[in-house]
Amino acid sequence: MLAGALTIIQPANAAVPDRKAWVLWNQTASTVIPTGTWPAPSSVIPVAFGRYQLKFPGQGAPGGVVHVTAINNAPHWCQAENWFQSGPDEIVNIRCYRVGGALDVTSFSAFFVSASGGPAPGLFGYVDSQPNGALVSTYNSAGAPNTSTPLGVGQWQVKFPGLVAGGTLDGSLQATAVNPQQGARCKVRVWSSSGAGQDVRVLCFDAGGALLNTRFTLTYQYKASLYGAAVPPKYFGFFLNQPPAGPPSTNMNSVLGLGANTILPAGVGLSMVTFPKIAFTQNTVQVTAYGSNSNFCGLNTFWTNSTSGPDLIVRDVNCFTNAGALVNTGFTVSANSIL
Repeated sequence: MLAGALTIIQPANAAVPDRKAWVLWNQTASTVIPTGTWPAPSSVIPVAFGRYQLKFPGQGAPGGVVHVTAINNAPHWCQAENWFQSGPDEIVNIRCYRVGGALDVTSFSAFFVSASGGPAPGLFGYVDSQPNGALVSTYNSAGAPNTSTPLGVGQWQVKFPGLVAGGTLDGSLQATAVNPQQGARCKVRVWSSSGAGQDVRVLCFDAGGALLNTRFTLTYQYKASLYGAAVPPKYFGFFLNQPPAGPPSTNMNSVLGLGANTILPAGVGLSMVTFPKIAFTQNTVQVTAYGSNSNFCGLNTFWTNSTSGPDLIVRDVNCFTNAGALVNTGFTVSANSIL
């Protein structure tokens, strides 16, 4: 690891996280992909057309947040319905849609984390927010109180106080709609970093592209993985495509430091993102659209490991207009390993 690649290099606090889990579902083969799933016995059960129940053995915990990313070369998105602890296990229900708002089957990558306790290494926080801003679940690695404030229909200001990274735009974010009744998508409109912490604007839309009041989850990371631990894991990265790429502090690679990940256009609305040196199983990738419109993003296909070295290759992030046309737009992408 290069000197200065991680300025926060303390042992991970046991409370970050209490529990974590993820799954990579291959709809075509009706099976999970082991390299993208942790813990290994995790399972996915289709419970209705376009609806799935995930079981994460031994990872049950109160609260927490869920993120999910559709994987399809046609325009799809996925969202959370609900999640809950069942004995020692965590149960997560998700639903997936095709453009237009009809439930549909698709592959996906889904992620769960629950954290508690006092201040911890790394800059990490999350909220599970009701439409009125009431927090169902919240965590802040600095021990400060997060807030979610409605700004109008489908718009919120989320603050992570105390998560001070030192720049004006640092780290990465993932946002996911939570709605068991209708199609809903959430994204990051914009965020800023300051001496007070992180200030994030979140937008959520219905299937028709209109702003929508809905529950949502939002997670912030900087020099820590998407599930909060700093060391371990040793292998994680994130990238902001504004477009073009954001400042180096929004392009993090835990092995090579800031600015090391790369992006290449692969066609209109398609971007190949490479995370060098972090392809160690089991890993997960999540994507969130970034910007002020109703565009949304996912993954074109499953990520892979390079044949020439331990590089994690996301081929490709795909982004769409509300009508389903491929479009060049902003997004954040986060890759994280269990190691």
